[in-house]
Amino acid sequence: MFHAAMTAAIDDARTLAHMDELSRQVWQGHGSGALGDTEAQALAEQLHARRSEIREGIKPVGIPAGRPSLFPPRRSVTSPDKAASRDRRRLLACSGPMPPALAARFTTGQLAVLRIVADEVASKGVCGLCVDAIAARAGVCRRLAQGAIRLAEGDGLLTIEERHHEGRKNSPNLVRIISREWLAWIRRAGRTKDEGGGCKRIHPTDIGVLTPGKTETNTRVARLPERQGRLHVRGQQESQRVAEWAKAMR
Repeated sequence: MFHAAMTAAIDDARTLAHMDELSRQVWQGHGSGALGDTEAQALAEQLHARRSEIREGIKPVGIPAGRPSLFPPRRSVTSPDKAASRDRRRLLACSGPMPPALAARFTTGQLAVLRIVADEVASKGVCGLCVDAIAARAGVCRRLAQGAIRLAEGDGLLTIEERHHEGRKNSPNLVRIISREWLAWIRRAGRTKDEGGGCKRIHPTDIGVLTPGKTETNTRVARLPERQGRLHVRGQQESQRVAEWAKAMR
């Protein structure tokens, strides 16, 4: 009776979850003595065959035929103006994105990528841009941008926090700079920019000298004596000698 009931239930099963439940019941019946070894083996083979039929009939929902993933394939991004991209990455690389001792380890394109990362860290504390955005701003390809960030991570200059999500698109990685030398370089560049390009601010000590709408001081300044030229001094000396000679003749 039990063997016949399980055979009919296996034939009527339509889902894999139902097949798992029937398999559990078969082996429980075998353990309790309701099924012999031969009957349990026959039911196990029937379960396996029926499970294969159910799997073949399952069709993924939402995934187009011939595509391994629900998400559309990644498009290859190319620069519309390669000359402009070249000039951009050269300019970014020459702008001093990091100390010279660290910059010597990277190429021009890699320095341009790290400049974009450093600017984001300076303004937001962390770089959360996607790789495509970093590559576009730096004027390089996606693979070069990935390699530059991974190379800097291998040198211990930054960390990468991956944000995976099961069943949906992953979020962009979070890049943080941990190199003390690099962070000090970024902070110094920020202070220089705030102070107006490295020039010291002018702080007048006498705010009462000039007032709006006036070009003269509020206090009276003593008039300095006029400068006496060399000829004027020489003339005074000659007059003094003539006076002394006239006095002596008397």
